[in-house]
Amino acid sequence: MDSIPRVENAQDLALSSFNMNEYQPMSVALQMRGSILHRIRTGKPVLPEIDGREDAKADVMRTLLSGAHPYLISEEGTGKTRLARSLTNLLPGIPVVKGCPYNDDPKWPQDLLCPRCRSVKDPVQEFGIDYLPSNKRFSRIQGNEYTNEAKLLGLKDIQSIAHGKSLSDLEAFTGTGVFRANRGILFVDELPAIRTKIQVLFHPVLEESLAVLEEYNWQYPLDLIFVGTGNPTGFSHVNDIPRPLLDRLELIYMDMPEEKVERKIMLEESFKERNDGSRSTDSDQPQFYTNEDIARKVMAPWWIIDIVNKSVRHSRICPHVEKRPSIRASIRALEHTLSSVEIENKRVANLEHTFYGIRLSLRGRIGLRADLIDFEQPSKAFILADKLSEDFVWNAFENLHRQESFMGEWDRKKAANEVVQLESDDFNLESRNLPQAILSGYPELDEVINRMKKIGLEMTDTEFQDMPPAVLYDNSDENISGELNYSALEMIANILVHEKVISEMKLKHIFFAGEYV
Repeated sequence: MDSIPRVENAQDLALSSFNMNEYQPMSVALQMRGSILHRIRTGKPVLPEIDGREDAKADVMRTLLSGAHPYLISEEGTGKTRLARSLTNLLPGIPVVKGCPYNDDPKWPQDLLCPRCRSVKDPVQEFGIDYLPSNKRFSRIQGNEYTNEAKLLGLKDIQSIAHGKSLSDLEAFTGTGVFRANRGILFVDELPAIRTKIQVLFHPVLEESLAVLEEYNWQYPLDLIFVGTGNPTGFSHVNDIPRPLLDRLELIYMDMPEEKVERKIMLEESFKERNDGSRSTDSDQPQFYTNEDIARKVMAPWWIIDIVNKSVRHSRICPHVEKRPSIRASIRALEHTLSSVEIENKRVANLEHTFYGIRLSLRGRIGLRADLIDFEQPSKAFILADKLSEDFVWNAFENLHRQESFMGEWDRKKAANEVVQLESDDFNLESRNLPQAILSGYPELDEVINRMKKIGLEMTDTEFQDMPPAVLYDNSDENISGELNYSALEMIANILVHEKVISEMKLKHIFFAGEYV
């Protein structure tokens, strides 16, 4: 027994190996982003604790890479809670001011500190430094009809008041749910089970990263990732989620695993120690990340930006949609498109990345007509919403191909023949990379794609991606050039289908967005 270190000693050991001189504070969202990118770049699984459900896991990664908050929807027993808890394995351990109830960072400025830490000149000298391991960066609020403001925010500390503290003194206040989650993950289980008038308290948390205590006229800055779960609409004990709150969440549907995967889970749960998400992080995972580690180095060509914009705008006039998405949908759709590129460890967005980005962004922001929702089979509503996202992309191409000025004059039939030939040649288009050496053998496609690049060089959209246009459209890097060529090829192929010059059946490897019928 003596060989097993006590928890305090283990924390002291972790803290002693932590380089405080090099450490700089970084938000939870950026730490999460750095960890996911590190695993992708080193070829390690991001969420190995969750079997199957690859589509849902990819959406979770897109959400977190974009700095957004996931809202997991499914029937009971599909692994929502386990997935939420497993996210702590992606976070590193962090230094905190010792004894701080809200996990203040030792290097934070005064204005970010809690009342206790702010009350002294130097909280590190006064209280010392402690180490918070990754599995402790998790705060859970269980949603039910009794969940109230005290469980979400906090309550008065009777003992402090008994010892002379004033009722209006912040030091007589004890923070609960959102405060305990500071610098970690706030897990709200069964969000719709909480009364709607209580749910609105989460709004400033998600919108402004603030906990607002009106009684004390006090706003406390929070640094956390919000993860909510819930059952689909139509289940009992489900309250409406306010639209402004839902607009700040990315809705992800978790279906039951496939039969083979469920069999594997069944055997693992029966004969192996349950993985509750409390295991330590990988030993080779960095203690903290630099700005270089988390920088967004992927790019979206101008035609991808156009498709995102036009697709989201079409969703607002779709006859199947009753509730229209806000402008946040466009912002998130582009962010999730870029995150899709990062998941594949590539550099340039293509049409398939765009579809996944639009689908995730719109799933929780459009409201289907009531007559299209099957309350006995809620999963059908999610499937329909995802099909409509593809239809929005289809309609974006319908609008594009009608523009006579789009990419000028070019021989559609010749380009179509070259697309078919490229599809049937030995070259592997599934790599989503079309080297210039290969493209040069298809003169019409080469000319059109070069024209698309020249248009991009004259545009300024790329300046919002923190890099000059030449980095994307005139780059000697073979990977960037090849991925850009493929992205342009997808665009051309989809336009040719809409112009009825080629059948979508000919596109065996190129992504095609179909119409919802």
